Amino acid sequence: MSADSDIRVLIFAPIGRDGLASAELFRSAGLNAITCQSLPELVSEMTGGVGAVFLAEEGLFGKDTAPLAQWIASQPPWSDLPFIVLTSHREHPAVVAWRRNIVALLRNVSLLERPVQPITLTSAIQSAMRARRRQYEIRALLEAREQTAQQLERLVVERTRALEEANEQLRLEMAERTRVEETLRQAQKIEAIGQLTGGVAHDFNNLLMVISGGLDMLDRQNDPNRRRRLMDGMIQAAQRGAGLTRQLLAFSRRQTLRPEPVDVAMQIGGMRELLDRSLRGDVHVEFDFPEQLWPVEVDPGELELVILNLAVNARDAMPNGGTIVVRGENLPDLNDAEIAGDYVRLSVVDTGIGMSPEILSRVFEPFFTTKDVGKGSGLGLAQVHGFATQSRGTVRIESQVGQGTSIELYLPRSLNLPSKHRHLIDFNRVRPKKVHQGRILLVEDDDEVAALVGEMLGQLGYEVTRAASAAAALGALADGRSVDLIFSDIMMPGGMNGVELAEEIRRRRSDIPVLLTSGYAEASAREAQAAGIQILAKPYHLEELSAALSAARSSLRLDLEARRSNTY
Repeated sequence: MSADSDIRVLIFAPIGRDGLASAELFRSAGLNAITCQSLPELVSEMTGGVGAVFLAEEGLFGKDTAPLAQWIASQPPWSDLPFIVLTSHREHPAVVAWRRNIVALLRNVSLLERPVQPITLTSAIQSAMRARRRQYEIRALLEAREQTAQQLERLVVERTRALEEANEQLRLEMAERTRVEETLRQAQKIEAIGQLTGGVAHDFNNLLMVISGGLDMLDRQNDPNRRRRLMDGMIQAAQRGAGLTRQLLAFSRRQTLRPEPVDVAMQIGGMRELLDRSLRGDVHVEFDFPEQLWPVEVDPGELELVILNLAVNARDAMPNGGTIVVRGENLPDLNDAEIAGDYVRLSVVDTGIGMSPEILSRVFEPFFTTKDVGKGSGLGLAQVHGFATQSRGTVRIESQVGQGTSIELYLPRSLNLPSKHRHLIDFNRVRPKKVHQGRILLVEDDDEVAALVGEMLGQLGYEVTRAASAAAALGALADGRSVDLIFSDIMMPGGMNGVELAEEIRRRRSDIPVLLTSGYAEASAREAQAAGIQILAKPYHLEELSAALSAARSSLRLDLEARRSNTY
């Protein structure tokens, strides 16, 4: 089918002058109108491409409509061809019953009763054509997505293989260097390579950190969900190394909802650890749930995903930090244009930058986003809207520029008793019990590396809070967060690197040990050594991380004891 045939208006009005008159009318409005003399001809022309069909109902009297019905039923999922049917005002019961069957057969149909004004007929056809063009846009989007997915799959395979080969080659070179005596020529060569590829080495070693560290952690994890997460992190690192986006894969599958009675306060209240790990150190979450909050009938896992999604959006709307309030309210006998009955209103309120009316009118559109390229798919709020609708509720947004945003989920009350246990989504399983080592502030701008290192620190028994920049880390300390140790990357955006952060922390809180890490540590090694700050080079294994953290804590403890001895 060509683009021209896709925008044709097919006319089937074989009795009287309706066919010729309507064709002339449509052509005068700039439409490509084709007149069909028989029903088989109409079906044949529809197969060649069509934007809308105009029918006079008397043309269908006594005709075999089975081929037409078969064509309509066999449309692809994106297609719902619009029909405009010109009817008479005859109200005979047999005619009314026949007309009802025709409407059911055509599915997407608009009825115009004679006499009809030319402008009304033209407007109806043009409206149908606009709807059809949107269907063709969806078709093009689906075809493009399929092509992109195939290309993505091939590139992931190619890049993964290349990364594995490069990783193996790197291991061989490192082993060879340990066996070969270092010469001046080799030293000069390594120094030159290091100067030329320092910036690239940082990102590349971040990828190796995720992959090699993840492989190391796989042997230590028996929980299949945690193993799955580690594998996902390694796959994402390979994709990022190829410079590809991951948002198409994120929308490749939707799970079927499994609603059940859910205690909202218990379910969402149990997300505290997950939200703390997902948000920055300068963003705080408060829960406001009444004691007698009603249960709701929803999928508990999807509810947590929605709350996490909204919390992350709220975090992004507060670049300078702030407070997110998650609030629940009972709304008895609610009755408005969309919903009626007993509902629970679940609100996620932020103190961020807010949204203008223009943005607010489009937030639920799929693929619409105000975030930078690669930072958001534009699917988050569309998925929230889909969850609320599938749960027999709705979602509403109140926002003002500079005043923050409130996103409100209206969920139907459940009269059944919820389970006494909180349902956990896959990525929030209870960790294996470890000896509590204390609270650690992880400062890492790379999301994949931060996720993996957070798992490793958790395996060692630390309670982890993540900050994505040096400024966020200082903000977390200024807010009075209890921290026993700080583990920070050296190379970070924002104007302050890890060494400068460590020196600032020493001025503010000399009782907190600091350990630095980097994929290209040589750049700041001399400065850190002069300041007495330890550096752990990437990639590293769990034992190396544990030893470095213990050494940092022991070193600070000895230094403090020496200071006290000198004082006395």
